[in-house]
Amino acid sequence: MSHVFFIDDETDIRIALQQSFELADINAQCFSSVEDALLALQDQPPPLAIISDIRLPGLSGMDLLRTITHQHHAIPVILITGHGDISMAVQAIQEGAYDFIEKPFSADRLIETTLRAIEKQQLTLENERLKQSLKVSQTLGPRIIGDTNIIQELRHTITAVADTSADILLFGETGTGKELVARSLHEQSARRDANFVAVNCGAVPENLIESELYGHEKGAFTGADSARIGKFEHAQGGTLFLDEIESMPIQAQIRLLRVLQERVIERVGSNNLVPLDIRVIAATKVDLKKAAAQGTFREDLYYRLNVVTLQLPPLRQRKEDIPALFHHFLLVAAARYGKASNALPATDLQALMSQDWPGNVRELRNCAERFVLLGKLSNLAEPNQEPTDSPLTTQVADFEKALIEQALASCDGKINDTMNVLQTARKTLYDKMQKYGLDKNDYKNE
Repeated sequence: MSHVFFIDDETDIRIALQQSFELADINAQCFSSVEDALLALQDQPPPLAIISDIRLPGLSGMDLLRTITHQHHAIPVILITGHGDISMAVQAIQEGAYDFIEKPFSADRLIETTLRAIEKQQLTLENERLKQSLKVSQTLGPRIIGDTNIIQELRHTITAVADTSADILLFGETGTGKELVARSLHEQSARRDANFVAVNCGAVPENLIESELYGHEKGAFTGADSARIGKFEHAQGGTLFLDEIESMPIQAQIRLLRVLQERVIERVGSNNLVPLDIRVIAATKVDLKKAAAQGTFREDLYYRLNVVTLQLPPLRQRKEDIPALFHHFLLVAAARYGKASNALPATDLQALMSQDWPGNVRELRNCAERFVLLGKLSNLAEPNQEPTDSPLTTQVADFEKALIEQALASCDGKINDTMNVLQTARKTLYDKMQKYGLDKNDYKNE
């Protein structure tokens, strides 16, 4: 239940509005003076919003606003003004007030404004938590987000094989998160304290790939002015991730096969063997078995890599995960760019769900970043009108379920808030939740 402060010196108003707050699933702590509210702030966690009359005995609503802005700048302050206080209300907005409500007002008007302030504050707090996380690490860590069956199965498989010595082959389209999965495998293994080294095989010039992977001795070739260890040695004790392995030249594939089998390397220009203690994770966006049949990839290397293969699903096969993924990327982008961002309006969710996302999760992340920077969805293709594998009724049901899940998640499982977001009746919402097996308790923020 959301927690707010409500300040008014009239007892009848406090009693009446407290009942309205309770009906909206808001825990309103009422005070008759600003002084009492400020004392309460010293002894308990800050509320998500503060609502106060401007004209009060003792300290005024404006005094409260200035104190909150100075000491608790993130808390939204909503001021209630009389007809003669409009100029003061405008000044309050200029000094940082979230909004003002002119008397007389309806309880619904106050509740609506309060809910918007609470949503803004919750997003601000989440952004702050992410900023702290980003100070420790430049990424949020290897989080594989989603609740569809295919993603749950992927997470289960990762957990099962992560702490083994087996090399792994990852197969998935561009942008499906192959490096993310590789990092997750590394972080869940006993090698987590050693290096995770990523190499894009398609980005290394053919004449330099062996030096890049295995290192070289001084004078091994023109320009080798000093000895240098390669990526394999740099990953010693840890994990080496070979991305786009299908791009590796055939000659380099021959040497890689020997290294994988014998777990030793020779630097270019050296005859000394260097033992390796590493795990190799390779990734590809093509069918390596077909590539082997076509002669563009060595068949023996394919079978050596194909001990454990994890297939990463494209985003179009798990569209129910789009709301959670987009919300996550939204918060990450807001923290990275130092910008507050509104949650995605429910009306825009259909535009996201209708896309095929050929660039997969990477494309969705870019879309979220543009939303933070521009304040709107942009560069979306027209909805695909081609027939899909699932009937229309199934697609509509999937979209409806995802829409309800997103609303429940953004409202912390609160039914009243979810009803407001979806603009639907309580009975209708409960019927839909029962239909899709949704429990409000699963969306409460512990």
